[in-house]
Amino acid sequence: MNNKGNKNPMKIVYVILDGIGDLPHESLSNKTPLESAVTPNLDIIAKNGSMGQVITVGQGIAPQSDIAVFNMLGYNFKDRPYVGRGVVESIGCGLDFRDGDLALRGNFATIDDDLEIKDRRAGRIIDDKEAGSICDTLNNNIKLQDPDASVLVIPTIAHRVTIRFRHNKILLSEQITNTDPAYDKIEGIGIAKTNIDDFHVQKSKPQDSTEQSKHSAAIVNDFTNQVISLTKNHAVNISRTKRGLNPMNCILVRDAGNKFPSYLPIKEKYGLNTASIVDMPVEIGIAKIVGMDIIKSDNLNDYAKKAEITIQNLLKYDLIYVHIKGPDEFGHDGDAMGKQKNIEKIDKDFFGTLINGLQTDDTIIIVSGDHSTPCVKKSHSDDPVPLLVSGNKIHKDGTKRFTEKEARDGHIGTIMGAEVLNTAIEMANCSKLTKS
Repeated sequence: MNNKGNKNPMKIVYVILDGIGDLPHESLSNKTPLESAVTPNLDIIAKNGSMGQVITVGQGIAPQSDIAVFNMLGYNFKDRPYVGRGVVESIGCGLDFRDGDLALRGNFATIDDDLEIKDRRAGRIIDDKEAGSICDTLNNNIKLQDPDASVLVIPTIAHRVTIRFRHNKILLSEQITNTDPAYDKIEGIGIAKTNIDDFHVQKSKPQDSTEQSKHSAAIVNDFTNQVISLTKNHAVNISRTKRGLNPMNCILVRDAGNKFPSYLPIKEKYGLNTASIVDMPVEIGIAKIVGMDIIKSDNLNDYAKKAEITIQNLLKYDLIYVHIKGPDEFGHDGDAMGKQKNIEKIDKDFFGTLINGLQTDDTIIIVSGDHSTPCVKKSHSDDPVPLLVSGNKIHKDGTKRFTEKEARDGHIGTIMGAEVLNTAIEMANCSKLTKS
């Protein structure tokens, strides 16, 4: 679809609710958080559209957000290599990254003396000064055994860090395993494990027989050992322990990548002038890679502000992609009631502000998720996520609420993540898009 020459082009607001999909929970009378939540504004949007469900990446895959969001924007990687979340986040946080460097996503974690992981996120309660202080210590004191190798650790948000290794003489290899036991890496794609037998810090291992892979794994293991040594008695951790907080005494790494990505810009893909309202390094990285303009809202959880910015910028853009993080964290924490309340807040502050402020009858609203994060599992799962396509041009299928059950029964049926935008545009009576 191309909007050139159209004085009244269709406008699309595409909202991804991170980790929104869930399963029935006993604390909610065996309802999901979506089913239990009071969502009058989403109900209005639902009644004006059709629903379906989405397998975001592939059958049986419990995806991480990066690969899931790429797919939900129409980019699948069945016939092309994926660069890995480490590279995406390095781009998202503005880190200097070159082909042959090795980038990984990291989590500050809490471990015991036997390297058993007590908390993969060190309690989540981590302020910028704490993260910055520990990263400064690591950057100033880690001396890798290979004198031609160096490392840079960048704190991003809360427990999250990005790590870049560089070597003066060889190209480092992404063909290595994670030290984080909660995630596997298959063909560059990070996949959440549903059954974890060993919850200790893992040794990174080469995934092929090349010297570059063996050397890259050895460098990562050297880094891990030095992080544990340097953080054990760090002043930040002594203070955190005294305050009853989990120490940040390890960094778990995953999703290595060593190539700078090049994908078809989203404007060429759909013929739509596109912007994104995103906050996290991974989302910012995706936006940069596919060429979406980035609009910052400055506050991760100010949902009303995100809606106001969306409304203001619909005059300039044809498609605005909004990523809302909230539900995922409650899913990881196993807090079903918290997830329900967060959904209600998003409904009131974001969707209430959005529908009250829209100025055009031609706006299409798409609501979905990047993956399910069921509270009973406390991790990503391969369960489908609900999809809602709403607007005056959209066929009404009798949907009344945005829930998993209504999604299963909806007119759209079950589709793949990479089909969502094309499907929504077709539903608004636009011609089928063929670019891959």
